[in-house]
Amino acid sequence: QVQLVESGGGLVQAGGSLRLSCAAASGTIASITIIEWYRRPPGKQRELVATITDSGGTWIADSVKGRFTISRDRAKNTVYLHMNNLKTEHTAVYYCIGLYSGSVGRWGKGTRVAVSS
Repeated sequence: QVQLVESGGGLVQAGGSLRLSCAAASGTIASITIIEWYRRPPGKQRELVATITDSGGTWIADSVKGRFTISRDRAKNTVYLHMNNLKTEHTAVYYCIGLYSGSVGRWGKGTRVAVSS
């Protein structure tokens, strides 16, 4: 399995933007069937935000559609979560994880996003 590492989080004002990165620390993202971005808001359960398949198909949760997009840069071995027009409700720890045929990757430490009003 490929080790994925999240980065790019930080403190941003409402209305601002962030780009989160999910980089392959070892191996190549091309070997991952689906890469998923999740978030865990404070005091709440982890929820799925966006996915991208090895063929480039994408899915965005209705709650963030129009604000978040997901993309992939094969040359940089990285998947991105682009977050625009952020709101305080988007405050969370964001995680990426890889799905393979018949198995699931390991959760990383995530990257923390804090949106201030």
